[in-house]
Amino acid sequence: MNVSKNEEQVVAKKKSGLNPAIVIPVLFVIGVAIYMFVLGNPSNFQHTEKFKGALSVALSDVEGKKIEPAEGSMMGIVYKGGPVVPILLTFMITVLVFSIERALILGRASGKNNLDNFVTTIRTYLNKNQINEALEECDRQQGSVGNVVKEGLTTYKILEKDATLNKEQKLVALSKSLEEATTLEMPMLEKNMMILSTLGTVATLIALLGTVLGMIKAFAALGAGGGSPDAAALSTGISEALINTALGIGTSAIAIILYNYFTSKIDGLTYKIDEIGLSIQQSFAEFN
Repeated sequence: MNVSKNEEQVVAKKKSGLNPAIVIPVLFVIGVAIYMFVLGNPSNFQHTEKFKGALSVALSDVEGKKIEPAEGSMMGIVYKGGPVVPILLTFMITVLVFSIERALILGRASGKNNLDNFVTTIRTYLNKNQINEALEECDRQQGSVGNVVKEGLTTYKILEKDATLNKEQKLVALSKSLEEATTLEMPMLEKNMMILSTLGTVATLIALLGTVLGMIKAFAALGAGGGSPDAAALSTGISEALINTALGIGTSAIAIILYNYFTSKIDGLTYKIDEIGLSIQQSFAEFN
């Protein structure tokens, strides 16, 4: 039933959303660029004249431990977090980009009109066995919920005229049609959710790596000076450790919150689909 249509939908779902294999490397380049040319801009540091017009302190000849952030410059402070910072920046940008993508996709999946009103309207039409009116409402609603309901109602009309199946077989066929339509829509809703889930964990681990590297530098500075350790190198190591910790925890927290939010939205859409699907089957059993 509607095989060609289903095949077209499958192709459409495969093409929907951002491709992580392409997007994430691009975001990494952007993260490195932000680290070098925004955070690492000489204006964020003390004694800008010693950088001799370099676009980034990373491209200057000044030794890293002699580069000190300007007073009150948060960008300069974050830059001093070291080589792990670009990775954490990439994670943060990735979370933001894929969260925006999920918000747009899920908003489109809900349809053009209020979803609760759509469910109420469809159930009203079903109670009156007004299938054509319900189909017209699906065309106006669109979105994933509208697509699944329309597929179920289309199957409903076909089975009404089918004289080869008994009532029980028709109900099984109707249920299967709704399940297949739902299965076709779910990949679009859940695509890239794993990225948010993964970054919620990995960001903390990478931050821990940056923290460990910073503490290694701090203890190396503590031991290198014998009785009088290098205070500048010691503070640099501790600062690097804390900056990485803060960035990682912040990124992880945002990723986890957004992942849970989008998961609840998907569950809500799935519930609406199941609710209307049950109403369609009950209506068919009552009027046929």
